Amino acid sequence: MVGANVMNITFEYGRSDYLTEYSSLQLLWNNLRGRQKILLSPYLPAVFAFLVHLIFCAPFLALETLGCFWPRINSYKITKTSETQSMRRWWDCFLRILLKYVSTVIPATALFQSLRTPVCPELAPSCNQLFFEVVVSLLLFDMLFFAWHYTMHRVPWLYRWVHYVHHQNQTPFALAAQDASPAELVSLLILALVSAHLVGCHPLSEALFHLLNTWLAVEDHCDYNLPWAFHKLLPCMGGAPFHQTHHHKYRGNYAPYFVHWDWLCGTRIT
Repeated sequence: MVGANVMNITFEYGRSDYLTEYSSLQLLWNNLRGRQKILLSPYLPAVFAFLVHLIFCAPFLALETLGCFWPRINSYKITKTSETQSMRRWWDCFLRILLKYVSTVIPATALFQSLRTPVCPELAPSCNQLFFEVVVSLLLFDMLFFAWHYTMHRVPWLYRWVHYVHHQNQTPFALAAQDASPAELVSLLILALVSAHLVGCHPLSEALFHLLNTWLAVEDHCDYNLPWAFHKLLPCMGGAPFHQTHHHKYRGNYAPYFVHWDWLCGTRIT
């Protein structure tokens, strides 16, 4: 009887529709669609970015804490100074970021989101579609970030009033990935939203893109050269050493994740 029911469903909807409907991605998407009020909230992107950022920073805070008792962990640190192990800087940075999000980033992003037309399709993306949209969104964001970052360094008033705050962390750490001026935080969040929008991402693809985007930003600033980091697995990515050089020299290595734009524009430094 069960087999007959399955055959009836397959005959009625077509095999591809049946497989899509009962795939793991579809089940996940069905669960998320049941919370459309939250999913379509204009406040979600900024709140999501803030909370996910904190969660992704937690392992590196644990590493810094353990490094005080297990020196072997510190062998993976890029910068080895007593200042980099100060827990006070984490707390101060957290308060700065929280204040900027509450006062500026969340309201500004909500206003931007209210201008967009929310889309909540019934079907989840296929695995191929998910992979394609996430990768293309990352590449597009990387290009837009490179252009914006390069401009902020080349235009003195932009550097002073928008980007300088981020460079106060000459030795960055995971949480400092979002330790920037409110204007820069808003601009980067909007660049990420625009990237996903231009690609035409399914909401599930967009969520994964934002997750991966946040993790890569944290990894770039973590001050650890870990053997399982993305740049160790994919030579096309710069990783923490690449971005650390930018913070130390205040120039070059303007792309956030990949190295091809700095290589093509002659701004890659070591």
